[in-house]
Amino acid sequence: MQVSRSSQQRLVHRQNFDLPIQQSTVEELSVDGGNIRVRTPKGEICCWLGYKAISLHHQGTVGTSFQDNQVVIDWVNDQPLASPLTCIGDGHDGIWNIIDQLAPNVQRREVLDWFHLIENLHKVGGSQKRLKQAQALLWKGEVEPTKALFAGCKGKQAQNFCHYLDKHSDRIINYEYHQAEQICSVGSGSVESAVKQIDRRTKISGAQWKRENVPQVLAHRAAYLNGLLSV
Repeated sequence: MQVSRSSQQRLVHRQNFDLPIQQSTVEELSVDGGNIRVRTPKGEICCWLGYKAISLHHQGTVGTSFQDNQVVIDWVNDQPLASPLTCIGDGHDGIWNIIDQLAPNVQRREVLDWFHLIENLHKVGGSQKRLKQAQALLWKGEVEPTKALFAGCKGKQAQNFCHYLDKHSDRIINYEYHQAEQICSVGSGSVESAVKQIDRRTKISGAQWKRENVPQVLAHRAAYLNGLLSV
């Protein structure tokens, strides 16, 4: 039996999609965000508003919130959390503002996503030899020697990168050691993959969403990704 899209949407909005509480201890997570196109009054330009997603790595579970970070913060803090809890994110302030409120009663290991770090390194440009040297140093968590490589550079990109290293110096770990010893992940690919999967639903061609419906749409997508919807 075929069910129209409007009927499916009505069914979605009648359901309650609670985020799951894990039975096993959460050892690491990553945080990221995405944007969703929100419908505006006729004649006004549509706008894009942000949502946040958190992936609990070993559990394969994702939680989302729209314009209300406290939803995912409370969800994580209600989980059984390891100490230390590894929290991975890129360089955006909004991500670290969330992580700063996670796991208040346990120790956190904050890790700057390795791939984001190297992406920012290559924005500096210039000598390929120097970039390779910098990457090798950063892989071992050597922040000050890396900055020394760019000490003589007056370009804006190089200066911005050094400020970026200063800002996140406590989150730049010895990636080589942590990966070799399997202590923790070094990238936030888990949550980035989840965001892409969410966007496959929310960014279908031409889609615009009523603002009041967005939290339920995200909750439905998260429930699907978490394997909570029976077929």
